[in-house]
Amino acid sequence: MSLFDHKMSELHTMLLNKEVKVSDLVDESYKRIAEVDGKVKAFVTLNEEKARAYASELDEALSSNSERGLLFGMPIGVKDNIVTKNLRTTCSSRILENFDPIYDATVVQKLRGAQAITIGKLNMDEFAMGSSTENSALQETRNPWNLDTVPGGSSGGSAAAVAAGEVPFSLGSDTGGSIRQPASFCGVVGLKPTYGRVSRYGLVAFASSLDQIGPITRNVEDNAYLLQTITGIDPMDSTSANVEVPDFLSALTGDVKGLKIAVPKEYLGEGVQEEVKQSVLASLKVLEDQGATWEEVSLPHSKYALATYYLISSSEASANLSRFDGVRYGYRTDNAENLLEMYKQTRAEGFGNEVKRRIMLGTFALSSGYYDAYYKKAQQVRTLIKQDFEKVFEEYDVIIGPTTPTPAFKIGENTKDPLTMYANDILTIPVNLAGVPGISVPCGFKDGLPLGLQIIGKHFDESTVYRVAHSFEQATDYHTKKPTL
Repeated sequence: MSLFDHKMSELHTMLLNKEVKVSDLVDESYKRIAEVDGKVKAFVTLNEEKARAYASELDEALSSNSERGLLFGMPIGVKDNIVTKNLRTTCSSRILENFDPIYDATVVQKLRGAQAITIGKLNMDEFAMGSSTENSALQETRNPWNLDTVPGGSSGGSAAAVAAGEVPFSLGSDTGGSIRQPASFCGVVGLKPTYGRVSRYGLVAFASSLDQIGPITRNVEDNAYLLQTITGIDPMDSTSANVEVPDFLSALTGDVKGLKIAVPKEYLGEGVQEEVKQSVLASLKVLEDQGATWEEVSLPHSKYALATYYLISSSEASANLSRFDGVRYGYRTDNAENLLEMYKQTRAEGFGNEVKRRIMLGTFALSSGYYDAYYKKAQQVRTLIKQDFEKVFEEYDVIIGPTTPTPAFKIGENTKDPLTMYANDILTIPVNLAGVPGISVPCGFKDGLPLGLQIIGKHFDESTVYRVAHSFEQATDYHTKKPTL
């Protein structure tokens, strides 16, 4: 049995009782990475020397009787688009392959304050653009449940590392489903918080009005612990919300009696595999047996979400990625004869195909003569999608559906068909457009591959999302299953 089979609260008690040391937890992580990461390829950069030195410091600190937070000494992996001081941050792109940041992201500062230990940086789709982590310029991460399949994306490394037992928890980022989709494919728990709940300062921007950092864990309780640590207003991020941070753990009561669940008919429609539908219906029966009720509803503008998302996110990406020009930091071409040539060649050589595709789409949508027809129209439809959610939430506590229309697909299966690849996020994208919170929890298997249940809540109501997810988890054992590597 791995130490990481224990919940965070159990590991914390074991540390306080001197049953294990912080060094043991760090050893467990690096030992497991040595055993399986050659197959999984979740990590792109390890922080071993500093992590072991810090673990020794914390072991000495354990002898004092001062109060310790629950994240004290806990190993964690960080997605490689979240900047970490003096620890390489590449966004899995050639253009940043040797970038060493001089500051920490706010979430990393908060983890340091809680005395968690950063084990390393995790692979991802380049600049978080993708649904399979096949767009990484550095390596190809594989799903621990079946090494021939993708782990999902863009936080594929973050989900795969937790599923493979390399770290007990990790941080990812979610722009259109990039935490929830890989969590579903890898059979772990992944939460996208409400937009503004967690600071984006130090998250390398893809689409600024959609990006949100969130936790990936083995179980719901650990997820709530991690969110509790990283959340809160940040003066360094003008989009972080000045709202009260509740005690998320107090929501984990296991009681959903009287709770009203909405199930959008669009989320169980065309394109969603039959086994996925059946797993969702079986999950609803579990919650029904616990005293909740559910009804079918409609989110009529969901059918426009995919087109809306790709216009808005690509437009914002076009603006955000203009800073990578070879002048101040990152990769610079050796093949230019003048300044303009240097800009062109640096970006042509430094960016991968998917990033170039989205920059071109976004630049076109923002260009004179097309702005009103595309970008402005997409923002208007986004408002309609948000209003659909608000209307449903007037009568219901949560919305439930599948996280993804299928289980994980084979590596290389969709790489030559961008439209099919984009459609993998069709059930998660509306949540980002509306800015509401959503979680994916394991709810079944098909052909040995995990399936995910998506629970969506009202703005800043992560507590109810956790309450439902925890209640479902307590009544099932899907979260206890582990891949064999």
